[in-house]
Amino acid sequence: MVTVDFGRAGLQPGERILDVGCGSGRHMGEAARCPGTLTIGVDINRADLEAALERMALLKEMGALRGAWCLGMTDIAALPFPEGTFDLVICSEVLEHVPNHRAAFAELVRVLKPGGRLVVSVPRYLPEKICWMLSRTYRSTPGGHIRIYGEKRMRDLIAAADVALEGRHWAHSLHAPFWWLKCLVGLDRDDALPVRLYHRLLVWDLMRHPPATRFIERLLNPVMGKSTVYYGRKNRAPASLSS
Repeated sequence: MVTVDFGRAGLQPGERILDVGCGSGRHMGEAARCPGTLTIGVDINRADLEAALERMALLKEMGALRGAWCLGMTDIAALPFPEGTFDLVICSEVLEHVPNHRAAFAELVRVLKPGGRLVVSVPRYLPEKICWMLSRTYRSTPGGHIRIYGEKRMRDLIAAADVALEGRHWAHSLHAPFWWLKCLVGLDRDDALPVRLYHRLLVWDLMRHPPATRFIERLLNPVMGKSTVYYGRKNRAPASLSS
């Protein structure tokens, strides 16, 4: 399930991409299809990195990758890269887990080149608020979501980091009811019939991409999209004045 629109992100051949909190490598796999790119995925969770390694190895075996890639374990608040390393930095569904999200956001921007692009996605306010209302476990599980982002909160975070917001969109409206169901019946109740049936629908949609569900999701995204995706650009340093 890819959240980022790489066309909107402006991905170009030969660029350096960093996927922070890469998880199982869903965005890495897409970025590395672009010729001549170098995509680096980092995460703090070893199991997720192992899943990403399996995904990337499979894509390589299929001949789907046209760029180089590598994986590493690190903390978002202390990225081990020099300032201004990357053309594009992606951070999808991560900040809501991070205690010091301002420090984390500053790191994302630090490793971007001046004029480089930043793509960040977070759970949308209303669908997330409903999850919090339906389940205390959802918001109190260690490593879970510790804050909800409204539009103003995200815009302030982006502006404070010297990033110019260039646009945003919503994604995954079909996934919002699935999480509401899980919160309603219990997050550990994967055996519940409504959850099982809805999960089958999502897997079928992911594998088949039928026009009907694609149309329905596009129609519903502005109303109940599960994620909000923000696209920004790091401000260029002012030219030095000659004496």
